[in-house]
Amino acid sequence: MKEGSKDFVTIRLAGQLLGIPVLLVHDVLKLQNVTRVPLAPPWVAGVLNLRGRIVTAIDLRARLDMPVRMASEKAMSVVVDFKGESYSLIIDSVGEVLSLPDALYEKNPVTLDQKWREVSDGIYRLQDELLVVLDVRRVLDVERAAAA
Repeated sequence: MKEGSKDFVTIRLAGQLLGIPVLLVHDVLKLQNVTRVPLAPPWVAGVLNLRGRIVTAIDLRARLDMPVRMASEKAMSVVVDFKGESYSLIIDSVGEVLSLPDALYEKNPVTLDQKWREVSDGIYRLQDELLVVLDVRRVLDVERAAAA
């Protein structure tokens, strides 16, 4: 990480470019076998076994009330830690790691779609698109999400 910059693992979800702080990402996986959990919220896809650890799988499309992924569309998974637990975020695809200067960082603009504002920590205006910084804490804030 360069001085005055932050590193992000870039992901795509329904065409939107998102960034997860690289220090929060533990693994990037092809979609694993997920076991459904009875009575879990619809956005909890289930649990999976990752090298002997039980990991909760969160379908980010369902979590953000987005269109369901078609069966023909591939999916991937990014494993992050939150409050000492591991979570697998099911996404569309993973891109590269970007090191972005702090000077390009902006707070969420009022024009940003509400669903992104709820889980975003800010944005970076890249040359040809917007990178929304995903706030993993807000995405995984289960009590708040369940109340919504």
